[in-house]
Amino acid sequence: MNAKKISALLLAAAMMIPCAAPAQVYAAEAAQEETTAQDAEVKAPKYIFLFIGDGMSYPQIQTTNYYLNAIEDDGDDILTSESKLNMMKFPVAGSAQTYDSTSFCPDSASTATSISTGHKTYSGTINMDEKMETSYETIAEKLKKQLGYKVGILSTVNLNHATPAAFYAHQASRNNYYEIGQEMIASEFDYFAGGGLKKPAGEDGNKTDLYQLAQEAGYKVVKTQAEAEALTAEDGKAIVIDETLADDDAMSYDMDRVEGEWALADYVEKGIEVLDNDTGFFMMVEGGKIDWACHANDAAATITDTVAMDNAIGKAVEFYNEHPDETLILVTGDHETGGMTIGFAGTDYDTFLTNISNQKISYAKFDSDYVAGYKENKTDFDTVMKDITELFGLQAPQGEAEATNQADSKDVHPEGEESGTLVMTDYEYSKLKAAYDETMSRTGEEEEFGQEEYLLYGSYEPLTVTITHILNNKSGINFASYAHTGLPVEVFAMGAEQEQFDGYYDNTDIFNKLAAITGVQ
Repeated sequence: MNAKKISALLLAAAMMIPCAAPAQVYAAEAAQEETTAQDAEVKAPKYIFLFIGDGMSYPQIQTTNYYLNAIEDDGDDILTSESKLNMMKFPVAGSAQTYDSTSFCPDSASTATSISTGHKTYSGTINMDEKMETSYETIAEKLKKQLGYKVGILSTVNLNHATPAAFYAHQASRNNYYEIGQEMIASEFDYFAGGGLKKPAGEDGNKTDLYQLAQEAGYKVVKTQAEAEALTAEDGKAIVIDETLADDDAMSYDMDRVEGEWALADYVEKGIEVLDNDTGFFMMVEGGKIDWACHANDAAATITDTVAMDNAIGKAVEFYNEHPDETLILVTGDHETGGMTIGFAGTDYDTFLTNISNQKISYAKFDSDYVAGYKENKTDFDTVMKDITELFGLQAPQGEAEATNQADSKDVHPEGEESGTLVMTDYEYSKLKAAYDETMSRTGEEEEFGQEEYLLYGSYEPLTVTITHILNNKSGINFASYAHTGLPVEVFAMGAEQEQFDGYYDNTDIFNKLAAITGVQ
């Protein structure tokens, strides 16, 4: 039906309705507006959680879930998989594309900018346009300024790293750590928690310490777990730094945590305690070391840190269960890292994910606690091999015939010839020995690598990354890159206005949808 016919029908229908007095019309309109406003007030989330798994896309989530199912398998030869992660049980699932103004393989600064402000920008830029002239106000800043919400920013990596910074800072370069720290203090946000600040005294170490500036600005700076446990809302604005900092002053990989050491879930639980109020709050929580583990192609650390973030999501779900009509929980990623995939050429149409459980230590801790000593003490390979067996489960060849693989075709889909053994083939063992030799010859000051060398090791310790590569592959897991990829990311939603996040859209729409449902301008 064309527009003219529709207009004619509407006009005819209007002529058949008795005219109401102007006062009645205005009263009806006012009542309708009031009802709409009330409905909006009921639907708009008062408490918003935004979880960002840095580097976490579908491969990281699905691998983690399959792994959890594999280690609980009942051994009846019938494969099953249940959704064991909190995020996978959310009622709404959407997808977001992640490209930025630089590349289809974007970085964390630009993608977090898209999520927090609804704008694309260049890789490496935080909340500014491509000309580095215009700053963008973030959803966190808008909610605090316009609605009076309390704001919390949490991360397992440095609090002035790209993703957390994208919710309070505006910098042409993500590497302006000191300036980002200054903006963090100036934000007046209520609760920061996680890893330590990068370069707190500036690039050259000659500036006033950011922690001192924070205290002077009225922040309670907490650096012990005991102080964190004692923190209350009455303490006011707080910056909580994890007591047990690991690589690059970030929190420990979850698999490296010692008994009693706080995990991300503990900081979320404390955040809920100190942020909870009658007006509302916004909490952004980053699982930042998922990304770091994927850069290093460490599947075990990726899985355990994904579980750690999901446990933190569980704390938000507990809060949601107490305030179901007022809470919105979103879970997404900024981009995918590593090109992680379930499946490897050497295992054909099979996986052996339980092999991952043999890894007892992250690549980073192995580097710091073992490899550094090997290099200093010139430890021989046989001694190193004993540690590898103890910490990763990999064993030296034992004289068996070399493994072979059947030819694949569109009609024949063979399972792996092996049974998931952790005994290395001669081929794998020779690769490990070559990596050991390369590690022992390096100074640690290398900045450039040949093509073959980079494809084998990236910029990581050759011995360590080769260990994780072999264990990954024997498990049926592979990585395609040491960098980011262009895969879309998940958007899981639960709570008030959850249905808005269904579908396939751009990552800028995460901001747009949040702004629309909260009414901020």
